[in-house]
Amino acid sequence: MPIMTTGGFAKLLTPGIKKIYGDKYNKHKTEYTDIFNKETSTRAYEEYQGLSGFGLAQRKSEGQPIAMDSMKQGFTTRSTNVTYALGFIITREMYEDDQYDKISTQRSRALANSMRQTKEIVGANLINRAYTAGYTFGDGKVLCATDHPNAAGGTFSNTLAVASDLNQAALEQMAIDISNFTDDRGLKIAVMPKKLLVPPSLMFEAERILKSSLEYDTANNAINALKAKNIFPEGIAINHYLTDTDAFFILTDAEGLVYQERRADEFEPTAENDWDTENARYKASSRYAFTAFDPRALYGSPGV
Repeated sequence: MPIMTTGGFAKLLTPGIKKIYGDKYNKHKTEYTDIFNKETSTRAYEEYQGLSGFGLAQRKSEGQPIAMDSMKQGFTTRSTNVTYALGFIITREMYEDDQYDKISTQRSRALANSMRQTKEIVGANLINRAYTAGYTFGDGKVLCATDHPNAAGGTFSNTLAVASDLNQAALEQMAIDISNFTDDRGLKIAVMPKKLLVPPSLMFEAERILKSSLEYDTANNAINALKAKNIFPEGIAINHYLTDTDAFFILTDAEGLVYQERRADEFEPTAENDWDTENARYKASSRYAFTAFDPRALYGSPGV
């Protein structure tokens, strides 16, 4: 078990160090909230249940009975809450002899940062694995697929038929595909693009594409239709925890991506000392899960 002792931080015991660095870097803003809607959980796991509507009305001949239909139960996505925790131990001597108060003043900040980045990575991994076999949800498919099944039959796609790098034509086609989304009975639904999600490697390209007045990177003297129609009303979300440098995604206004919180981050800075060792123990923990229950909330391209 690692313990923070005077032997491990000998330099902090002696006055005269000009500068201590590495403990005060600026942090990125919270980014998983750009992607996921927050839901409060009260159980070990939560289930998200699909339910289809009715099909189209049928023509009724004179004197004949009305055609009957039934709603259908859709797919079930179960999301089990996971506990994430981290702690550390400081000897009483280390706490007393630290000449710079670094251990005493930075411990809470460092532990909070570890918890925060853990949550960002767990959330981003849902998107990072959007095309990875084995990471499936209620309908048995990966998050971005060309053949998501409908509960009432048929399939739909939330990825380009032919993968593309980020460009204006690809975004326009993705927006068209989203506007043609249907429900599980094949009826039109009004799902719209909301936000463009990119890794840092694509942030400048995304900015040029969406904010150019004319068509980007062409000699055409035509308007930039993406900008003119405000296709992405919430702009660009840059996520520093996305690992694929050329994959990009559109977040839609359909519900379906969830941060499920069972217990918020808890930090105990005043833990009881061990009576026999006089060591001080500190810990942080939280319990949550990230899940996706409706793939229509996301449309992606893995890049080429």
